[in-house]
Amino acid sequence: MPNYQANSPVKATQITLRIVETLQRLDGAGVTAIAQELDISKSSAHDYLSTLRESGYVVKQDNEYSVGLRFLDLGAHARQKRKIYSEAKNEVDELAAETGEFANLMVEEHGLGIYLHRGVGERAVNVDVHVGRQVHLHNTALGKALLAHMPEERVTEIIDEHGLPSTTDQTTTDRDRLREELDEIANQGVAFDDEERLSGLRCVAVPILDQDDRAVGAISISGPTSRMTEPRYQEEVPARLQQSANVIELNVNFS
Repeated sequence: MPNYQANSPVKATQITLRIVETLQRLDGAGVTAIAQELDISKSSAHDYLSTLRESGYVVKQDNEYSVGLRFLDLGAHARQKRKIYSEAKNEVDELAAETGEFANLMVEEHGLGIYLHRGVGERAVNVDVHVGRQVHLHNTALGKALLAHMPEERVTEIIDEHGLPSTTDQTTTDRDRLREELDEIANQGVAFDDEERLSGLRCVAVPILDQDDRAVGAISISGPTSRMTEPRYQEEVPARLQQSANVIELNVNFS
């Protein structure tokens, strides 16, 4: 894994990015809250926020600042540059329409999973996920499908950096157990999330592989446990996902 640590980190840039991330996490905040969160003076917080506002990256309503929509343009640009997005989008939408559930496309970046696209079926339940959301890889079917097709050294690096935090009682937090599960996923070509990230939610995922058998992404179908029952969960959904993955892989590798 490349070393992304800057030799001479620019403190002002670090603070600026932390402010943006804090505004997102708090869903908006005033000068005082930002100063307290980052342990900087109120005058410095005001200057940073004012600069971000003048550049169009932050908006202000009354005395509260929020992340501006200019970031949406940057995110859309980054997503469009990913070939897998254009090749997988329609398939993911079809999966959602057919199943009535959420269908998802995820890629890995900096050791985390990022939702690149989501198809919304008519019966899809609301969960804490949106396009662009970053999540750990070890507790999602999508993430495990990606990890299963990475070199063992890369998996170790990701775990060393991000850990194996528990989000439910079903989350795998043991390295050896996770390694065994990833080996099984690599052999079977399908990954399962049985309430491992969110209680009450099941998810099935398959990887999208390039010609060197590396995962360039993964697609999934997720739904409540009351609807993701046998044989739908273990047989029907995996088979349907593999059909779509085959189409996407042909388009990604040969178009």
